[in-house]
Amino acid sequence: MTLTAQEHKRVTDAVAKAERGTAGEIVTVVAERSDGYTDVALAWSALAALLALCTLAIVPDPFLALYDRVSGGWVHEWTPRQIFSLAAGVAALSFGAMMLLQIIPALRFFLVPAPIKAKRVHERALKAFRIGAEHRTAGGTGILIYLSMREHRAEILGDAPIASVVSGDTWSATLEALLSGVRQGDVAAGMCAAVERVGAILAEHFPRQEDDVNELPDRLIEV
Repeated sequence: MTLTAQEHKRVTDAVAKAERGTAGEIVTVVAERSDGYTDVALAWSALAALLALCTLAIVPDPFLALYDRVSGGWVHEWTPRQIFSLAAGVAALSFGAMMLLQIIPALRFFLVPAPIKAKRVHERALKAFRIGAEHRTAGGTGILIYLSMREHRAEILGDAPIASVVSGDTWSATLEALLSGVRQGDVAAGMCAAVERVGAILAEHFPRQEDDVNELPDRLIEV
């Protein structure tokens, strides 16, 4: 999905407002997805091919009879070469059919196990954090709010000084506020709610100084 210019402005304004009370620098990222999961699609296709081969091995007669009818040939004794050729064809067709089915995005993402989704989202969020926020501020006060739409997951990652005083559990309510807005169909509202909560938490531990300057962009990054 693509957010409108107005939605981008809402998030940008929310970040600017949140940073008025803290030395923290908030970076917001919304990703359509965190991975293509090609390896998972290949694994499911390989499993489909294996199951087809197992079925052929357990109950071969229906397959052999079907091939005879379709090919219009006479019922005959199958040679090992013919049986192995049929098995290879069945496996290839099963593999290809499963890959084609997973072209449908909804099915493709449904078949990805939750732990794999969580791991890939975390890896992508960590990469975005290292590029856009980590060690990018003088006081080590960069923090990233990352939302991955397809996986329905979000992450909050902060520089070492933030992580040392704010536990990961502290962000649970913030993440829930973010995902609640997304579930209601208003991504910008969810992101704004998360930004507001992050700003309030950072203000307690990293209050804004008189000489504070804006070191990281306030704009929402959409990838």
